[in-house]
Amino acid sequence: MCYGFDGEGALRRSLEERGLSRRSMVKGALGAVAGGAMLAAVPGLLSPAGAAVASARGGCRVPPGRISIQLWTLRDDLNGAAGFDATMTKIAEMGYPRVEQALGYFGKTAAELRAFYDGLGIRASSSHDGISADRAALQTKLENAATLGQRYMVVPYLASSSLSDWQTWAEQMNVEAAAAKRYGIAYGYHNHAHEFTTDLGGGVTPWDILTTELDPSLVHLEVDIYWAVTGGVNRGLSNEEAVDFAIDTITSGPQRVRQYHVKDRNPTTGDHVDLGTGFIDFAKVFSAHEVEEYIVENDTPEISPIHTAEVGYSYLRGLRY
Repeated sequence: MCYGFDGEGALRRSLEERGLSRRSMVKGALGAVAGGAMLAAVPGLLSPAGAAVASARGGCRVPPGRISIQLWTLRDDLNGAAGFDATMTKIAEMGYPRVEQALGYFGKTAAELRAFYDGLGIRASSSHDGISADRAALQTKLENAATLGQRYMVVPYLASSSLSDWQTWAEQMNVEAAAAKRYGIAYGYHNHAHEFTTDLGGGVTPWDILTTELDPSLVHLEVDIYWAVTGGVNRGLSNEEAVDFAIDTITSGPQRVRQYHVKDRNPTTGDHVDLGTGFIDFAKVFSAHEVEEYIVENDTPEISPIHTAEVGYSYLRGLRY
């Protein structure tokens, strides 16, 4: 079951945007390999390699309105010569409807940033924010998020080898999540790899503590697929087994997985790579569990941040599962 998306309707609309009809497309593709090659013949839908994969998959596609990008991916441009305003204008022009905030507001107030995004036709639907130092800081964080119109707020990183630290953090996140709920904001936690491998004593891991002590009625998970796979690899699994480990992580916990960080992994070096150029089978992951937001990310863009953004958006638009 595709998550809230009419794949057939999307294909029709995409063809209409290109001045084509489904009938003319089919007629022109009768001599091609069934299904996959036909889609590959439509510019911007699928690459030949992607079409071959798509032909073996189902008819589900990532809903365009659920695609986002984590601003950490763009940090070199946002903080560099290109600048924030010009870079975000390019992101909007690519078709991204959402972004996930990081790195602050770039000299703007929350209200000014909201007005800027509104003018571009995009939304800051989510953010990465650490646990607040005190009640006043939490209040400011929530008020800014509400001003931006956020739907989600996510803790991006915690690390310790102390069991009590993780228990304390889980308790603090439950408190913050209850406050966020009153603002209509869903509160989540974003994983890396160490949550699956750090031994807190007796074989207990941080992931065990989080999934045991985070209140599933208040706190959801934003699973970073790359880091979940890396966690599996670091536990001694093969690449393919690590993808299955990530899927099991996604589907087995009591907390709901509502967001993905979608980033790929080099099969040999383990480095971050642009979507579709690594080994992670995202179609397999997405078919196992669909989410509300698919967030493109690459911690170390290979060519440029903008290139990574373009590849990521195109990949997610073309993927079938």
